[in-house]
Amino acid sequence: MNVTEYASLVRADNPGPMTLDGTNTWILRAPDGERSVVVDPGPLLEDHLRAVLDESGQVAVVLLTHKHPDHSEGAAWFANQASCGVRAVDPAFRIPTDHAHGLAEGDVITVDGLRVEVLPTPGHTLDSVCFWLPQDGSLLTGDTVLGRGTSVVAHPDGALGPYLDSLERLRAFANTPAGVLRLLPGHGPVVDDPTGVLTYYLDHRRERLDQVRTAIAEGHTTPESIVEHVYADVDKTLWPAAERSVRAQLDYLTQP
Repeated sequence: MNVTEYASLVRADNPGPMTLDGTNTWILRAPDGERSVVVDPGPLLEDHLRAVLDESGQVAVVLLTHKHPDHSEGAAWFANQASCGVRAVDPAFRIPTDHAHGLAEGDVITVDGLRVEVLPTPGHTLDSVCFWLPQDGSLLTGDTVLGRGTSVVAHPDGALGPYLDSLERLRAFANTPAGVLRLLPGHGPVVDDPTGVLTYYLDHRRERLDQVRTAIAEGHTTPESIVEHVYADVDKTLWPAAERSVRAQLDYLTQP
């Protein structure tokens, strides 16, 4: 499904409380380009991966926003079928497995008129990155910012301090003359109000931190007790994820 002039979407059939409607696999290609860049092939679901192959045509490279299996599990299978490499922050996912195929601040991927700039945004996971398409005004955010609801920052994969810094960085970037028109997230619909959503994310995190501080002051000292107190209005099926998030919040609050 074409979403912008440079980006099309194939959504994996893996819906759930943490994946929303399913994982968004993004196929990037310049309007007159022959080759594409595939971002987050998704889970190891052959029907989905073959649909991505059909949509993407000749693939120059696969890029991963982060290591979680719903984004990365199918990457090796897909790269083998597409005869291309995989670039990721985490060396375990790179194909070939040498340092040159990592992703770092300032990296630029150019393919047949397409330009993709790498923005490290650790927090949701410590290897999370976003991808900026300057020609299109689109920012691919993986799980750093979702299309609906808020992202989980869970211990031990994620860290709240870096996540807050990444959100501040993205909001500042969205307010520059570069002109971020939209966010293309790893789950959920396209975000057409980048600054508003990033501000909401920051406000939400600060509100949760205040609630956790209050809970601690009232004698709720364990992650389990804090979840029961702070996340009482959240579906209990999500409490295990909330507990991991609380552990990340406690780590943040106890930093010197």
